[in-house]
Amino acid sequence: MEIKKRITTSVLATVLGLGLSASALNAADMTKWMDEFQPSVLTKSEQKTEMDWFEKAAMPYKGMTIKVVSEGIGTHVYESKTLTKAFYDLTGIKVIHDIIGEGDVVEKLQTQMQTGQNIYDAYINDSDLIGTHWRYKQARDLTDWMANEGKAVTNPGLDLKDFIGTSFTTGPDGKLYQLPDQQFANLYWFRADWFADKKNMAEFKAKYGYELGVPVNWSAYEDIAEFFTGRVIDGKKVYGHMDYGKKDPSLGWRFTDAWMSMAGMGDVGEPNGLPVDEWGIRVNDKSQPVGSCVERGGATNSPAAVYAINKYNEWLKKYAPPSAAGMVFSEAGPVPAQGEIAQQMFWYTAFTADMVKEKIAVVNEDGTPKWRMAPSPHGAYWTEGTKIGYQDAGSWTLMKSTPVKNSQAAWLYAQFVTSKTVDLKKSHVGLTFIRESSINHESFTKRAPKLGGLIEFYRSPARVQWSPTGTNVPDYPKLAQLWWQNIGDASSGAKTAQEALNSLCEAQEKVLKRLERAGVQGDIGPKLNKKSDASYWLKKEGSPKPKLVNEKPQAKTISYDELIKSWKK
Repeated sequence: MEIKKRITTSVLATVLGLGLSASALNAADMTKWMDEFQPSVLTKSEQKTEMDWFEKAAMPYKGMTIKVVSEGIGTHVYESKTLTKAFYDLTGIKVIHDIIGEGDVVEKLQTQMQTGQNIYDAYINDSDLIGTHWRYKQARDLTDWMANEGKAVTNPGLDLKDFIGTSFTTGPDGKLYQLPDQQFANLYWFRADWFADKKNMAEFKAKYGYELGVPVNWSAYEDIAEFFTGRVIDGKKVYGHMDYGKKDPSLGWRFTDAWMSMAGMGDVGEPNGLPVDEWGIRVNDKSQPVGSCVERGGATNSPAAVYAINKYNEWLKKYAPPSAAGMVFSEAGPVPAQGEIAQQMFWYTAFTADMVKEKIAVVNEDGTPKWRMAPSPHGAYWTEGTKIGYQDAGSWTLMKSTPVKNSQAAWLYAQFVTSKTVDLKKSHVGLTFIRESSINHESFTKRAPKLGGLIEFYRSPARVQWSPTGTNVPDYPKLAQLWWQNIGDASSGAKTAQEALNSLCEAQEKVLKRLERAGVQGDIGPKLNKKSDASYWLKKEGSPKPKLVNEKPQAKTISYDELIKSWKK
């Protein structure tokens, strides 16, 4: 093992260039940042070598100021407050790392695309935009960038194969368009201590006829939600479900972030269903979007989609706190940590860091969590091999409208904050993994018992079934805003689920038609099918799927221990 370690160190040192000049950092600063970047998958000698490379590569850009932007999660706050300082001390490049709302990030990016004005030198935007970047060709293709204009500023130790999310940021042309910076999944969250309580277990078994456990399907989730809602535990009235319902941009993500595929609306496929994805958009064999409504072969207003919306509305009203209907994503996220929620199907692992703080209602005195995370249950229309959940991959994107020199300096910063030198420490801060080497580090093996199943999930092969929006979506900024506006009508009761989804699919097709007429995306842009009777498509195999006679099949649960064993396999 020691021989292997010495060889690895030697190879890395050779690759990064031992002949580089000594770092401009003085000894005190070097010690300070070395201490900050612990633990690391690299030795301190390897870290020093990598930082020497950044210092030398950045010399032509010393004194520059660049602006980058990201949404406001803990990982990015750490980058903005701490890693910008380290990068400046190391390179002399000042980075203004703005933290704004996720919707605002997309808006700024869209404005830069439409006007050509350089608003930011780099964006950390969701890989949900991969279909947009691939088709519009306004984002720099990083594969070609690293071989040409970005070659001198591409870290030889970048190790793209170590990143777990590059399949999400690669277009159908095989080119990499974005570099993952943080990643988190949408999973099922539950109070393991309440589920393991013998009195609760006995009462549940007596009422429903099967064991209280992790729900495999929505039927079981619904029973568990009903069972816990209204019970008094530890002197508090508790609820069997948590969600949010305010008409707000975040309501759209609530559904495009795989709720529809969890219900079973889309086709089989990894990382995303083909030819119909979780937005209900169908593509042809050339990856051209051909429809969203059932009459064109899409599934946005299909029976499975209606079922998904109806269940969302029903559970929000029956089993969630009354205040949930008026909340947005950021307001609803912290609620389970307050100790009154039994389970939540739609829960992001980005909240893990806030769920493991000392002396909160959902953490034991020894620091272990009272809760666990598990795969989300699937709906009645779901079939084996269909996408079962969403995984966000906030990723660095360089726009062609940004001056080359600014892009080069920003690319250095993007690589620094994702480098092996700092990534393990950043992963411990934000718990949003992007590298295999960090996930598998012994420090996370030790910390795993306090993270409620997060490490087990990310070390399992099951994680590939959780993915961001795929390439079927040709213009994420334009289409995403249609979801919250139309779903909001169903959430508020202004329209039935079917009415709202009919309006949504028609609105999506209007955008697709405009893109088709404009021809701005060339031969990979939309090419709509002619309308047919809905029955024509519903009789075909796959999505869109005909209405089921029974939308509440036999409930099924699994013990958490058995689930973890299956992950390890």
